[in-house]
Amino acid sequence: MVVHEPSPTTDSTGGSLPSESERHPPEPDWRGVHHLALVTPDMDATVRFYVGVLGMPLVATLRAGPMRHYFFELGPGNTVAFFEVPGAETFSKPAGAPSPRPIQFDHVAFAVADEPSLVALQRRLVDANCEVTPVVDHHILRSIYFHDPHGIALEASWWTVGSDRLGFQPDDPELFTDPDPVAAVDELASGGLLSTPTTRLR
Repeated sequence: MVVHEPSPTTDSTGGSLPSESERHPPEPDWRGVHHLALVTPDMDATVRFYVGVLGMPLVATLRAGPMRHYFFELGPGNTVAFFEVPGAETFSKPAGAPSPRPIQFDHVAFAVADEPSLVALQRRLVDANCEVTPVVDHHILRSIYFHDPHGIALEASWWTVGSDRLGFQPDDPELFTDPDPVAAVDELASGGLLSTPTTRLR
């Protein structure tokens, strides 16, 4: 009969050895897409389309330096977000079709449950020799940033305000912080959009 000795819990100096979970961080408990970050040259038209046409609630209006950064909710805690870059070049192509242009969106953020989950993922990336940022505090969410092997920018985030708080609440001092919101936000706060854009297949 083979007798298996229990694993030692201290090293030769008497210090504690890392636990199994510390040596092998658990697989992340993913909670969906936290946000898909895209670029728009016109945030007002974007609000009118995503709220007025697609019916997605506008749940946050932030500033990222000089850029507006607005979030629209797809499902509980899952959002699509836009950076406004005035003058940004845009083009259309059918979904899934090749294009001669270089194609790049900004980044995709995956949702995790809480701070321990975020830190565990950060440790897992470090253990895999993948570069990752320190935890970044965005006030309404906390994030880490990294890349996939082909350079796609990735983020993992959790909502510090609680995803159940997301909704169109323009008086919320944490979620609606853009000091100069686009006209569509004021129209929504006053009862509804006065116009929405039309689109065409390309």
